[in-house]
Amino acid sequence: MKRIYNILKISYMTLIVLALVSCEKFLEHDPDMRTDLSSLDNVAKLLVSAYPAQEYVTFAEAASDNVEDKSAALSRNNDEPYNDLYFWRAVQGTSNGMPGRYWNAAYAAIAAANHALEALENNYYDDPKAKAYKGEALVARAYAHFMLVTFFSKAYEIDKPNDAPGIPYVTEPETEAIKQYSRGTVQSVYEQIEKDLTDGLPLLSGGQWVVPKYHFTLQAAHAFAARFYLFKGDWDKVIEHASAVVPSNNFKDNLRQYNGSLYNLTYNEHRIEYTKADKPWNVLLVNAYSVFQRSSGFGFNRYSFGEKNKILLSKSTVFGATFRNRYGIYSSSPPNYTLNKFEEYFYYTNVAAGTGLPYIMLPLFTTDETLLNRAEAYIHNDMLQLAITDLNTFASTRIVNYNSSTHMLTIDKAKAYYNLSDDKEAIMASLLETKRIAFMQEGIRWFDILRHRITVEHNHIASDGTETFSYLHPDDNRRMFQLPEDASISGIELNPR
Repeated sequence: MKRIYNILKISYMTLIVLALVSCEKFLEHDPDMRTDLSSLDNVAKLLVSAYPAQEYVTFAEAASDNVEDKSAALSRNNDEPYNDLYFWRAVQGTSNGMPGRYWNAAYAAIAAANHALEALENNYYDDPKAKAYKGEALVARAYAHFMLVTFFSKAYEIDKPNDAPGIPYVTEPETEAIKQYSRGTVQSVYEQIEKDLTDGLPLLSGGQWVVPKYHFTLQAAHAFAARFYLFKGDWDKVIEHASAVVPSNNFKDNLRQYNGSLYNLTYNEHRIEYTKADKPWNVLLVNAYSVFQRSSGFGFNRYSFGEKNKILLSKSTVFGATFRNRYGIYSSSPPNYTLNKFEEYFYYTNVAAGTGLPYIMLPLFTTDETLLNRAEAYIHNDMLQLAITDLNTFASTRIVNYNSSTHMLTIDKAKAYYNLSDDKEAIMASLLETKRIAFMQEGIRWFDILRHRITVEHNHIASDGTETFSYLHPDDNRRMFQLPEDASISGIELNPR
């Protein structure tokens, strides 16, 4: 059955099988686990599948300015999709880390949300316990569409028509073998995202989940809303929703504790602790199929994190000190580095043959991003001192032996550091560099590149050592990742090149 999600050949019954095993792998269970949605518990289990189970970090990082050409001499492989992504070429296929694989996973997640919503509407519309599940399904549907329009359409521009093609917004289960879809516009997609988000968020109050960090709880929905309204340019709503993520406003104790509880950990321990569900900084997590953390994946590739990025992480920041990080060298082979942010969990499908599936626990939302999103909204609202307060709070968890008298950010300090004369511009520069360093190898930089229309520079090293550069400018169509070719079967036009 060919469908919009490339048709993952994933049927309604397959979604049920995947969902009913919750966070475990469906292959561990007998076929009699397959059932229908005749119980509210089964609907709740289906919603586990309403989150894209693939990562976007590979292609978001490889296309950004967080990577470099390390030269053929100093790298170990030139594997795809990294080469095409680095050169901003259209990447076809659905191998690990490719945009098409994420497209498929996002629409599969949307299908799960729509099946859950249909079941809730038909069978549980008057059950008060169903309210939170409906809220989760609506917000999850909004999130998947938001990520799709962000990666596969022109970036939303504040106070502009945004009439470029969006992505199909699917609001009901598919019942046709090959259904035709329209991409709509970026504006219409944003309107539908906002409707699902605002309809679903209030329903989450009082919801209960076995492992809340794997679901759109009220906290996670507020974090998503803060990111969405940052793209939309509604600064007051960014501040409102970001503040609701930590109602006590005690962000400091809820951020990633690089100079605290994470400080004395080994590299292996750090990767595990970083993405645990019981850590306050992780707001929403997903178990994503990925080889990103491997040296044979992102690590040893010619076009990935290298010496230039390491220098960025090692330099003194605008605060007057470096941010602590945990980069390590793959197999004592510089310039091939990892920031030790993801622990791979390998699920064996055949122990004897040593075959299976690699997964990482991927944070979709964190308190760290939320705080800096609020800081950016404060800057846009000309509330610079509040932005500075949030930035100082963030730095206090990243700088070893942080001392407020030495490391506190001020407007004058920022202007001198960036050689800028405008107060607002200097604090925004501080914010963007802080985010770039803090979220390197997490895909977050790509969001800032889109929103701030940042030109991306990539270097190219020839065999004789000559270095040249290429650029991805704000209006370049290559900033939109290409849709899978199979999407055209459903009448969806591909992105121009």
